[in-house]
Amino acid sequence: MNVVFDFGGVLFEWQPRKFMQRLLPELARDEASAHTLVLHFFQGYGGDWGEFDRGTVDAPELALRIARRTGMAIADVQRVVAGVPAELQPVLPTVALVQRLRERGHRLFYLSNMPAPYADHLESTHAFMAAFEAGVFSSRVHHIKPEPAIFAHALTAFGIEASDTLFIDDVAGNVEAARACGWQAMQFHDPAQCSAELAQRGLL
Repeated sequence: MNVVFDFGGVLFEWQPRKFMQRLLPELARDEASAHTLVLHFFQGYGGDWGEFDRGTVDAPELALRIARRTGMAIADVQRVVAGVPAELQPVLPTVALVQRLRERGHRLFYLSNMPAPYADHLESTHAFMAAFEAGVFSSRVHHIKPEPAIFAHALTAFGIEASDTLFIDDVAGNVEAARACGWQAMQFHDPAQCSAELAQRGLL
């Protein structure tokens, strides 16, 4: 089986509310204000941030856009944008799951919405990335999930068939989009649930 992993929220930690509360406690004073700040800043990973993921906006331009749109101080916006890579720490049980799948002989790939500087950081920082045969980062192909074009691109880039491929993502809309493109897909909630579902599918 070909198994394709998402990164943020699956293989790497991503808890934006906690991140904002640590980085900007004066703006994210509690759960409610942190939730509002995340919504305005990331726009559900559409808008300005979506273009950053797509690779059509760089980090300096992104910071200017967010500052203008939200009224936040440019320095605070820049702190957030620069702070994300260090926040993307490996989810060790998922890393172990990747290794188990590889040992079982499955072909492993990744498909992630990821801005270019963050993609570069992950590739240069984590040795376990070598477990993947190949991967697609949105910023390098100028398509983002859940657009059908990025799934089509991934199949061609990996040289695989949709029907023989299982996609794992924490975002329901991305899972649904993969299924609409003919992929097998499952939503990731936590490593234990993911491992159990993979076992049920006979992959572990």
